[in-house]
Amino acid sequence: MEGYMTWRMMVPLATRSLSPASDPFVSLQRQMNRVFDGMLNDMPDVASATSLRLDVKEDEKAYHVTTDLPGLSEKDVEVTFNDGVLTIRGEKKVERDEKKDTWHIIERSSGSFSRQLSLPANVDAEKIDAKFEKGVLTVSLPKLPDEKTAAKKIEVKSA
Repeated sequence: MEGYMTWRMMVPLATRSLSPASDPFVSLQRQMNRVFDGMLNDMPDVASATSLRLDVKEDEKAYHVTTDLPGLSEKDVEVTFNDGVLTIRGEKKVERDEKKDTWHIIERSSGSFSRQLSLPANVDAEKIDAKFEKGVLTVSLPKLPDEKTAAKKIEVKSA
């Protein structure tokens, strides 16, 4: 089998054993880990600032969407419903005087957020209600009344 090597042929029979302290690759790996760990610790948590976690439930009369928005008021939130899509958007602002103080930990995030949710066609858009209480937004989307119609028999004719 010319030109064919097994993995055993590529592994040397004896390897030089280096202690982790004297291995330049281990040292380089540690330095790179420190650099990237430091960079990532300084970055804000982008996902938490820009996305909303929703609870969506349905009962016989309506759909109910709930999300936590701590630190916001009803003036900071906009709720719209268009073509079967519920949109919740807003902006969370955290005021910091970056120049005066020395910050040791910054974990609170700020920024704009937006979340869209497609809902079934039976939502009564004229009766949607949104309430904001103690940092929790609840949107109730009533269903249109069921219009059950009797099945209609269609006669099949020859052409």
